[in-house]
Amino acid sequence: MNETVLQITGLVGGYSRRRPVLRDVDARVRPGELIGLLGLNGAGKSTLMKHIIGLLLPQSGTVEVCGRTLQADVETYRSSLAFVPESPLLYDQLSVWEHLEWTAMAYGVDEKTFRQRADRLLERFRMGAEKNKFAGHLSKGMRQKVMLMCAFLVRPPLYVIDEPFLGLDPLAIEALLEQMREEKLAGSGLIVSSHILSMLESYCDGYVVLHEGSVVARGAAEDVIAAAGTPREGKVEQAFFKLVGGAAR
Repeated sequence: MNETVLQITGLVGGYSRRRPVLRDVDARVRPGELIGLLGLNGAGKSTLMKHIIGLLLPQSGTVEVCGRTLQADVETYRSSLAFVPESPLLYDQLSVWEHLEWTAMAYGVDEKTFRQRADRLLERFRMGAEKNKFAGHLSKGMRQKVMLMCAFLVRPPLYVIDEPFLGLDPLAIEALLEQMREEKLAGSGLIVSSHILSMLESYCDGYVVLHEGSVVARGAAEDVIAAAGTPREGKVEQAFFKLVGGAAR
């Protein structure tokens, strides 16, 4: 087993070489870890995720998933991760079940495994009654559930999840947190961006705190707290405010 499912080293990147968004970013996710990606709006979180999933290429530095870069092995790299964007992206004329089927085919999930996982996910996210509905007829929260189910269906080594709690009701949030716990136990790594720090704090094994395109703290909760100089018995949320220039609460 790889010691890391995601290794980012010295990443400089963004949309323009003259004005890079990310500067010398280092980060790591090990198997069975959930890493919280924290930062204010404009800190570079979405840009970092685009580099991880391969929509942007590094200007310098490297991004490796399961020991491979995108340039070295495109197919293996892409099949080793699943991405859930902040805003659901679905095909309005496909049903929920058809989205799951297409995802399974794209990732090479066999029929028996597909049906077992799909039925379990539909039950967990309370979407069984909607499985034959077209995506265009679903609410935003239901569309978000479909994105999540498609990602969890394939069980890749790495999950990249952007603001997953937005639009979800309390029962769906509980289902998501339980599913993420199961994926960790199964050995997958997760990097999750969220502004709801209090939600993440109980589930994260570590953090990467971005501010103005640079990493200002990373590591376990105690490492982030130490970097901020907040009381040792404090919380990551307090440390975050201090690190990004706000008042520690």
